[in-house]
Amino acid sequence: MDLKETDILGSSIEQHWYYRSKAAATTRLLGNARVDRILDVGAGSGFFSHHLLTHTAATEAWCVDISYEADSDATTAGKPVHYRRSIDSVDADLVLLMDVLEHVDDDVGLLKAYVDKVPSGSRFLITVPAFQFLWSGHDDFLEHKRRYTLAQMEAVARDSGLIVKKGAYYFGAVFPIAATLRLLSQGAQPSPPRSQLKQHHPLVNTLLKTLCSIERPFMGANRLAGLTVFVLAQKP
Repeated sequence: MDLKETDILGSSIEQHWYYRSKAAATTRLLGNARVDRILDVGAGSGFFSHHLLTHTAATEAWCVDISYEADSDATTAGKPVHYRRSIDSVDADLVLLMDVLEHVDDDVGLLKAYVDKVPSGSRFLITVPAFQFLWSGHDDFLEHKRRYTLAQMEAVARDSGLIVKKGAYYFGAVFPIAATLRLLSQGAQPSPPRSQLKQHHPLVNTLLKTLCSIERPFMGANRLAGLTVFVLAQKP
């Protein structure tokens, strides 16, 4: 999770419809395969590693982010979490890149660098924002370089040496609402870049979580539209 958004949501992140739904989609896409050691690239607050350590049998996480002021160690659910500014290699069986690749000029180069740091058989779970036509001040605020289609993200994974196992869009249930709002705003007077993430009224938050929970069992079949691209791949 981007540290800029951590500052906005604070301790309420666990209940926010977007992150709660995205974390649930992450565990669903991973399925029943055992997760042991996690490498979380561009981890920010480490939200998704913390979720997996709390809700799965995962035993340890390495969170890597150049924005950390210094290396440190902590625990989540009694399990070790190592925060590092960089890492050479790690015996991880799951690598997370949650909304990371859209921040760099060379997405294939960054992904391949981490493919080379982990053992054969390691799985990669990657998310990126979907569809360039949805570009908004939110992307400018987070310093994105691009948004992706599912086919584009799958191509990046393959070009990095990975075998794509699953690919899908998520947040399809709220896609029409978000797309309408963003397209309408494109004709408005330009405003300073700012995050569109905010605290919602509890009823709105519950409604959005419910829509996403209804969609989640079918997300694996959604190759049409959504706000986020999910790709699960594996190192040969």
